[in-house]
Order: sequence, then structure tokens, then C-alpha cells
Amino acid sequence: MRKIAFSPVINKNSKVLFLGTMPGEESLRRQQYYGHPSNQFWKILYTLYQDPLPSDYNERVAFVLSKRLALWDVLQSREGQGSLDSCIKNEIPNDFSGFYKNYPSLETVCFTSKKAEEFYRKYVGFDTAHTFLVLPSPSPANARMSLSEKVEKWHEILESVLSLL
Repeated sequence: MRKIAFSPVINKNSKVLFLGTMPGEESLRRQQYYGHPSNQFWKILYTLYQDPLPSDYNERVAFVLSKRLALWDVLQSREGQGSLDSCIKNEIPNDFSGFYKNYPSLETVCFTSKKAEEFYRKYVGFDTAHTFLVLPSPSPANARMSLSEKVEKWHEILESVLSLL
């Protein structure tokens, strides 16, 4: 069965795009970016800004937009069972050329996994108009780093592009 990704969370003021590979099963079920309770994306992001993490997804989306951030995925759709990137088959990428034309204020693309970066390289390729960064995955599958280690690494990588603190 083909799985379809979400529309981007973005507005004309967004400067930094967080790109995942494709929503996992629980995220698709909930219709939320990084919707699995064990995924640490939201915890990391809110910790970086030293803000309390709301439980309401709409508040999280509003927060992302208020910080001039955006969320999307490299893949538009895929086949395969399970949530792991290794389960992805017959993938179709999103249309980034049209996307970048519609959102010229984007400056930085942050991949939330190495696999997202690999798919982007394969289907889209890098350009000189954007800065590209790879972050440690917030997925529960990335258990070799603790939450505090991920926060520290994200801060190191992102401090030059986000107005943190």
C-alpha cells in the first residue's frame, strides 16, 4: 500500500527547512509531523528555544512558523511496511524546484536524518542557493545518542542559523 506524505508546514517568512525522509506509521495515523511519542524532534526543538513543550500539535505548528522554520519531507510517497527508512520502497520525491520557487526566503535545509540527506542527494541534488546541514536523527531508532547529546549536537550545528536564546 502506498503511503502519502504531508503538505509542508511553511509560510513566506520561513528561512530554515527541516526535512525528514517520510512520516512513519504513527505520524501518518496521527497526521502529525514527528507524531510518534518516542520521536524527540519536538523535545529537541523546544529545548533549544528553552520553551515548554505543548501537547497540542496546532500550537507546535504555530511555534515552528513563528520562529521562521518549516517542516517537510524529501519523499512525497513510498511503499513498504513499517516506519524505518530501511523499509522504504518505490519512493517518489517531492517537487523541490517548484517548492523553492514558491518559498525564495528559505536559506537553510536541515536534514533530520542521514537517510533524508541521501534521498535528497539522489533525487534533487545540492545547489549553491541554500546551506545544507545534517542533524542527528530524533527518531527512537537512533538510540546511540541520549536526548541531551542530541540537543547539544543540534545546538552546535544550528547555532549559526537559528536565533537561539
